[in-house]
Amino acid sequence: MNKKNTAYTINLGGRELKLDFPGFAEQANGSVIGTYGETVVHAAVVMSKHERTGLDYFPLTIDYEEKFYAAGKILGSRFVRREGRPSDEAILSGRLIDRTLRPLFNGKMRRDIQVTLTVLAFDEENDPDAIGLIVASAALHASDIPFNGPAAGLRIAKVGDELVVNPKMSLIKDGTHSIEIFVAGTNEHINMIEMEGLDANEDELLKAFELGQKEITKITELQEKIRTEIGKEKTEVYLAETNAKLHEEIKTFLKDKLEGAVYTTEKIKRQSAMNVLKEEMRVHLRAKEYDEAAINASEELFEDEINDLMHEKVLVEEKRPDGRKLDEVRSLSSQVGLFARTHGSAVFTRGNTRSLAIVTLGPPGAYKIVETMESTEKKRFMLHYNFPKYSTGETGMSRGPGRREIGHGALAEKAIRRTLPKSEDFPYTIRVVSEIMSSNGSSSMASTCGASLALMDAGVPILKPVAGIAMGLIVDQNDKIEWSKRNFKVLTDIQGPEDHHGDMDFKVAGTKDGVNAVQLDVKIKGLTLEMIKATLVDAKKARLHILESMNSTLNAPRATLSKYAPLIFTLKIKPDQIGAIIGAGGKVINKLIEVTGVVSIDIEEDGTVFVTAPSQSTGESARKAIELILREFVVGDIIEGPVIKILDFGAIVDLGGGKDGMIHVSELKEGFVKSVTDVLKLGDIVRAKVVRSEDGKIGLSIKQLK
Repeated sequence: MNKKNTAYTINLGGRELKLDFPGFAEQANGSVIGTYGETVVHAAVVMSKHERTGLDYFPLTIDYEEKFYAAGKILGSRFVRREGRPSDEAILSGRLIDRTLRPLFNGKMRRDIQVTLTVLAFDEENDPDAIGLIVASAALHASDIPFNGPAAGLRIAKVGDELVVNPKMSLIKDGTHSIEIFVAGTNEHINMIEMEGLDANEDELLKAFELGQKEITKITELQEKIRTEIGKEKTEVYLAETNAKLHEEIKTFLKDKLEGAVYTTEKIKRQSAMNVLKEEMRVHLRAKEYDEAAINASEELFEDEINDLMHEKVLVEEKRPDGRKLDEVRSLSSQVGLFARTHGSAVFTRGNTRSLAIVTLGPPGAYKIVETMESTEKKRFMLHYNFPKYSTGETGMSRGPGRREIGHGALAEKAIRRTLPKSEDFPYTIRVVSEIMSSNGSSSMASTCGASLALMDAGVPILKPVAGIAMGLIVDQNDKIEWSKRNFKVLTDIQGPEDHHGDMDFKVAGTKDGVNAVQLDVKIKGLTLEMIKATLVDAKKARLHILESMNSTLNAPRATLSKYAPLIFTLKIKPDQIGAIIGAGGKVINKLIEVTGVVSIDIEEDGTVFVTAPSQSTGESARKAIELILREFVVGDIIEGPVIKILDFGAIVDLGGGKDGMIHVSELKEGFVKSVTDVLKLGDIVRAKVVRSEDGKIGLSIKQLK
């Protein structure tokens, strides 16, 4: 191992961040260890030695690896005690870093670049996400890999009235903070945002972004210093070249044809027109004796021409492919209560994008256990997003949710999560599934709207309806103009071509009173604060418009749950009574479930018991059975029960709940009793008085009733 050990430090959020270059991964192009508090993250970056042929994209991979040893844990099943597939949380962390770094590479590179981030130590106070992004950027910037960074990211939370940079996890663990933001970018621009809150004011967000930009600039300046002092010379790599002659041939061919195809209002007709035009272009090129390699390359040049056309039309004429105004939302419609058997359902449609959202209410014990390096928690609200191939009119294998699906579901979940009732008020486990039936831009925001309606249809008492909108951006591509002075236009409710050829995807979700979630991705170097402000203004206008449409369908949670939803009965017991209900090996609680017919009985550590039942009668039956188990008999109580055993000296009476009492022969009646059977027989229902209760033994008397 290289013995050179150069370390650099900076104050971030009142704590020291150290970037160390010890050469751990000496065969990688770059290697950095970042330490913040006692959390440590290692970044190794590698670039392949040769270009990959036949690619029409930049092959970048970013892997974020949680190691359980970092937190002193051994997790996994009984048979597998090693890390396997990344958790959803690790995937989301990797996406944060990917979305920040990807725009900072030249997209014409064709060498594989892999960034591997490994969490080596976790102190339960300092989140490794931001450290991971910083060390990844530092490793790339100091290495010989071409990179247009540096970049950095950090968390900002509003705790009380104060914006806190990189708050300790214990400070925001209880969820009382109103805003939590992960903001990332370069020394001048913000290019990635993840935000969660409840009813955040747009002005508050702008202040947080401004603070974030200042802190990011400090960190990138440190990385520039590192590069100057120990950085490697950048490798000259091949960049995918454009065949100038071919490009000019395509431009000439498309000159009077492309606009008519792109600017077709209906998606299906537009796609058809584009496909016809592409095929005509291929026929034309073959006639001009271009080879198949050139014809294959023409696809990317075709897309470049669409990109240039859309930028020009939006900036000069404010013209969009479907003819809408820049701030106009597509047609909206929604419907609830689609299926009788589901607990709640809704379909939300915006243009050609449609989400079918289904709600299922389950018992408290149906929660999902999330085991990660950082924590083990019970998750009682889940929002899952599915994007089948048919939603875009395509075929293909269904392989389960990928990173994109996980990310979209997490965003919609984040938008709604803080509007849910507290578990003590509504103890159900809640699952929402958004099935994307048709997609033409921003299906995650359609999922947010559909989920909000479906939850209200299910009778879940959310605080208020939530809606979301995806915003786009078109920026002047003239490199001779300073970035901050370039002309730009914000697009409301972007659809397919505007998402694909536009410069950003800025999703904003919230209620009538403020913002709950934000997610930003860009294809350009980043956004100025002026661009962000303009986007938030138009997003608010669109969000309120969508909420108005949704409210015309359903504006508040239904007063009652579906008749097919389980009922939950709650009772409180003493913690030291829990064992009596569970019994040895779960014998008592399992018998209760079997006999009463309830769905489940869940018990919290504080003694809260949840009985989930298919009907009122079964729930009440289970509750009474539990009360009988826990009943503490005192002298003077009057009981009633069947005789279950006859002894020479008395009779045993079933008191319910697994308990019994004995009536001594002398307590059967006044006077002498020769035989118990002279007074009682098996199965007789008797009424008696408790005359003794000691050490679990209960003495009864019939004669003392009088």
